[in-house]
Amino acid sequence: MARVCTICGKGPHMSVTRKLLRGKYNPTAKTRKYPNLQWVRIGGGKRVKACTRCIKRLAVAK
Repeated sequence: MARVCTICGKGPHMSVTRKLLRGKYNPTAKTRKYPNLQWVRIGGGKRVKACTRCIKRLAVAK
């Protein structure tokens, strides 16, 4: 659970890049994309990992 946002639950997902003009053999490069997680303090000084979208939402709410 280290690469998951504790606030919204955003986690890694698979990304596929299409390689065109390779003839009959056309491989697709699959890569795993991870969310941009940062350590942030919320509430009573508790540190959690949150994605940058959640950090921005917390900043606006203050």
